[in-house]
Amino acid sequence: MNITSLQRNREGAATELGYVFTFLLGVLLLTMFSLWIYDIESATRERWNEEAIDANMNDLSAAIERTDVASRIDNSSYAERVYWRATEADESQFTLELTDTTLVLYDAEGELDTERSLSGTSSAPHMGTVELAGVQSIWIVYHNGVISLELDRPMF
Repeated sequence: MNITSLQRNREGAATELGYVFTFLLGVLLLTMFSLWIYDIESATRERWNEEAIDANMNDLSAAIERTDVASRIDNSSYAERVYWRATEADESQFTLELTDTTLVLYDAEGELDTERSLSGTSSAPHMGTVELAGVQSIWIVYHNGVISLELDRPMF
C-alpha cells in the first residue's frame, strides 16, 4: 500500500521567487535603457533643429548682404532665392522679420528665437515679415529702392 503525505518543501517556492525577481530586474533595466535612448534621441533632434535654423539664418543674412551690394548699382533690381532647410520644430510658429540692421526669427513657443546682425551698409531700407509655415524657399529682393523678404518669385 502506498501512503502519501504532504511535505513542506520550500525549495520550489524560493526558485519561483528568484524567477519573479529576475524578471522584474530585467523589466527595470529595459525601462531604464529605453528612457536613456529616448533622452539621447530627443537631445539629438533638438541639436539638429538648432543647427538647421542657424544654417538657415546664416544663408539668409549672407544673401541680404549680397543684396546690399547689388543695391548700390544705379537703376538695378536683384533677387536671390534661399532654400529653407526643414526642421522638426513646429515651423508654423515661426515668423521671420527683416529690419535695417537685423534679421530676427521669432518662435511663438520662445525656444528657438534667434537673430543675426546685418551690416546695414545699404542706403535702401530693409523690411519684410514672413510666416514660415510650409515655406521651402525665401526670396531676398531689391526692387524700387527697397530690400525685402518675399515668399513668391518676383516678377520685375
